[in-house]
Amino acid sequence: MPATDTSPFRPRDINTAIALLTRLPVRADFSRGARAAWAYGLAGAVLALLAALPTAAALWVGLPPVLAAVIWLTGMVVMSGAMHEDGLADTADGFWGGWEPARRLEIMKDSRIGAYGVIALCLSLAARWGAITLLLEADVWLFGMLAVAMLSRSAMVLVMSALPHARANGLSHAQGRAPRGGAITGFALAAVVAFGCAGIPGIAMTGVAFVMAALCSATAKVKIGGQTGDVLGATQQVTEIALLFTLVAAAQFSWPL
Repeated sequence: MPATDTSPFRPRDINTAIALLTRLPVRADFSRGARAAWAYGLAGAVLALLAALPTAAALWVGLPPVLAAVIWLTGMVVMSGAMHEDGLADTADGFWGGWEPARRLEIMKDSRIGAYGVIALCLSLAARWGAITLLLEADVWLFGMLAVAMLSRSAMVLVMSALPHARANGLSHAQGRAPRGGAITGFALAAVVAFGCAGIPGIAMTGVAFVMAALCSATAKVKIGGQTGDVLGATQQVTEIALLFTLVAAAQFSWPL
């Protein structure tokens, strides 16, 4: 199809989403740009299912959950090329290292990492590792973490649709602005999967994901007047952490997962 294809959905959008958000070797056509963003959640599902294989194998051979959680995290980071972690670090440096939008954007574009970025990465990895360990110990991890992977990436699309681009270049700008209908559809699809995977806690997770997307949007609007690829990556990270904590709380209260 030509670059002017304005169809709301195409099956090949799934390949495009996987190619954009992962390092997996898939053939993709990037002419659809942000119109393929509705499938970001499906790309997250693919990552989660692949990461589950070595994690389940590790548990099967007797590795404790505390180590199996490291395997899960390593798989997700490697397969995604640490894209979202990089966005979190750059966003933390820029948002809290600059006093005005132009300076914040300049800091975010700098390839060097600062103190805020290091701290954000350490806290993110520690939070996710701890939560995943608890979920593995409770043996309620697989379907819940599949829902987390989908919802956290669908939250990115909500931000992508809600805010204009903060700069006139970069990965997010190159893809364009996600159509509102596609963003809502992608998030709704992730919500349905979350309910199917986690039941009642899945409804709570959907609400948490929406709130985190709204908070990230509001913060980005105040700090830099819009969104960038780094902001989207940071959105995925903080949403994932909040969703993992929600799952842990559900497991602690013995809610059916």
